[in-house]
Amino acid sequence: MVFGQLTTRYSLRDMIVALDAHKTKSNHLGLGSNVTRSTLTRANIRSDYKLYEEFAFHLIDYAPRVCVCSDFEMKVDGNIYAFDSTAIDLCLSVFWWAEFRRANGGIKMPTLYDVKTRIPSFVYITPASVNDVNAMDQIPYEQGR
Repeated sequence: MVFGQLTTRYSLRDMIVALDAHKTKSNHLGLGSNVTRSTLTRANIRSDYKLYEEFAFHLIDYAPRVCVCSDFEMKVDGNIYAFDSTAIDLCLSVFWWAEFRRANGGIKMPTLYDVKTRIPSFVYITPASVNDVNAMDQIPYEQGR
């Protein structure tokens, strides 16, 4: 599944096509000789989301140390952040728990973006009805800043 994320695959079928293009290498990667959609689906159902969550947090922590972009030079002590949120519409027949209005469903994803490294440093998922100001209360502030 990490392969699918890193190669921006949009579906299991798309990921299978990409893996089939490198079929000779799949055994060396520990995937076995044949990867099918049903195998990936079972693995997706059985695997705990915490694995992906911990990996994402590890990358968010690691990336600022190695990804400082030099084309954005400012003489400012500390970091520069941008805060924005995006609303994600969800189908109420599938995501019944995400009711926003009578006929609409959705969630919001407030994000704190580190401008120097161009990497999100904080992502929080809320119901769509939560105001961004309330989501800002959840941001862990840096010590000494």
